Amino acid sequence: MTVNTAANTAEAADGEAKAALLARLKEFEGVHSESGVVALDPVNGPMIRHWAETMGDTNPVYTDADFAKDTHFGGIVAPATMLQVWTMRGLQPAVANPDSPVQKLYDLVVEAGFGSVVATNCEQEYVRPLRLGEVVEFDQLIETVSEEKTTGLGTGHFITTLMNLFVRDGDERELVGTHRFRILRYTPHKKKAKEAKRPPRPRRVVNRDNQAFWDGIDEGKLLIQRCTNCQTLRLPFGPGCNKCASLEWDTIEAAGGGTIYSHVTMHYPKFAAFDMPYAVALVELDEGVRTLSNIEGIPHDEVRIGMRVQLEFVQHDADLKVPAFRPVEQEA
Repeated sequence: MTVNTAANTAEAADGEAKAALLARLKEFEGVHSESGVVALDPVNGPMIRHWAETMGDTNPVYTDADFAKDTHFGGIVAPATMLQVWTMRGLQPAVANPDSPVQKLYDLVVEAGFGSVVATNCEQEYVRPLRLGEVVEFDQLIETVSEEKTTGLGTGHFITTLMNLFVRDGDERELVGTHRFRILRYTPHKKKAKEAKRPPRPRRVVNRDNQAFWDGIDEGKLLIQRCTNCQTLRLPFGPGCNKCASLEWDTIEAAGGGTIYSHVTMHYPKFAAFDMPYAVALVELDEGVRTLSNIEGIPHDEVRIGMRVQLEFVQHDADLKVPAFRPVEQEA
């Protein structure tokens, strides 16, 4: 027993519309869109030279007349892969011919909702090389129109055109190559709205030299290393004293006050884990050592050298706690 529902009816109507559209599209298969179109320029040395230089192709048969004349080509020839170059119409876009079968086909698929386009691939066949001075002309054929296909980009129809390229000798034309070009005319998939998830900030790099520093941060303390031989303070932590080279040390806890000695605003490169732009400052602690830190609680363009700041700790996630500084009002 078949139960007719609104969904079944809509699905059937959609299927009929697709079949009708495909039948109309298939009528274009095998239709010649253009015939005898003459290239704007003959095969010429400057265009060949620029192509060879761009591609890094140093074969002298493309640029050295003396060398090329002694080959079986009998003179300079164009690289085979330049085949499509001679058919291009220049930078100024041509006005579409509304009577062109290709244009009518494109208008039909756009009207059906397949307004986006992407080139998918091309295939070329080289019958013989083109020589200097030869003028290319071409015919264009609408070769195939596919059934409706669903791809990663969206749903639509693949349209393949075939261009046959000739060189004319009087009333005769000699085939020199073919160019098959395939595009997808499609309706993009609807993007699902999804909540952007911020990636985590970079992790702390902990080693045996700075382990005590990060242990202090986890306890809510900003520790400064102190040489037990000469009492010199140092930050960041290091294996030995920069003044007397002693390897013996202990720590003191910073009171937390300091002054911005210098600063920079980070604009690039952009990292999704950070709110860009942000200020990074070299803070001179009241104990006399300096440390790099983010400046919190103030726009990046209001950070100033000489500004008084106070230590605070920022817990970015369960595994990342770091020291930062926040401006404090100075007494008048």
